[in-house]
Amino acid sequence: MRGIVLSGGRGTRLYPATKAVSKQLIPLYDKPMVYYPLSTLMQMGIREILVVTTPEDEERYRQLLGDGGQWGIHISYCRQPRPEGIAQALVLGRDFIKDRSVALILGDNFIHGDGLFQSLGRAGGLTTGAINFAYRVSDPQRYGIVEFDAEGRPLRVVEKPTKPRSNWAVIGLYVYDQRASDFAAELKPSARGELEITDLNQRYLDLGELRIEKLGTGNAWLDTGTHDSWLEACHYVQTIFHRQGQMIGCPEEVAYRSNF
Repeated sequence: MRGIVLSGGRGTRLYPATKAVSKQLIPLYDKPMVYYPLSTLMQMGIREILVVTTPEDEERYRQLLGDGGQWGIHISYCRQPRPEGIAQALVLGRDFIKDRSVALILGDNFIHGDGLFQSLGRAGGLTTGAINFAYRVSDPQRYGIVEFDAEGRPLRVVEKPTKPRSNWAVIGLYVYDQRASDFAAELKPSARGELEITDLNQRYLDLGELRIEKLGTGNAWLDTGTHDSWLEACHYVQTIFHRQGQMIGCPEEVAYRSNF
């Protein structure tokens, strides 16, 4: 399996901090924000990773991450000239993905908790279809939401519903089989001119090949897109470290434990 970290966009909700630096390079407590999703991919056993970023930020990512050799992985880079949707990363990364399955994660994605390693391990073994990770939220109107039938099977993926029928939000970690790039290239831009990841997920769902991996109450998923949510995530990492002596989002530790 290959991995993609999407670290594009303008980070407008964190302005003016993001006027001079990419949002995903801002420290989240004691390490750059991008370390957290990078570590998540490494926990899935992924060692070939593509970082998709803006042309003006690419050199900064290269200075920070290098080629990944210090962690026993290989990192390559790709430019996203304009932010035209999450699914665009799969089109830009077509030559990188080739005939492999792929895990796509947003560069500001923060997840942590008990049982997460097992969930990531199951997703890392995917060969057919797609897996979306979901987390129960109190404000589903802000997110892409998965609706379920009476048996708990996914019915629809709805982007920011005005009247949500579910509290399970898709959190920004998507795992697909080798058809993902082709499916993404066939998507039509939405009204806002983007290739919507929700449309790609719905494509797999229509084929009956989308699974939802629910993260239970022992896990934390924090949106780091606003100043308040970023600060909340910083405090979470600080608390875990001070109370338990446990690091979160540390590539060195993940590489060591994974025998990379």
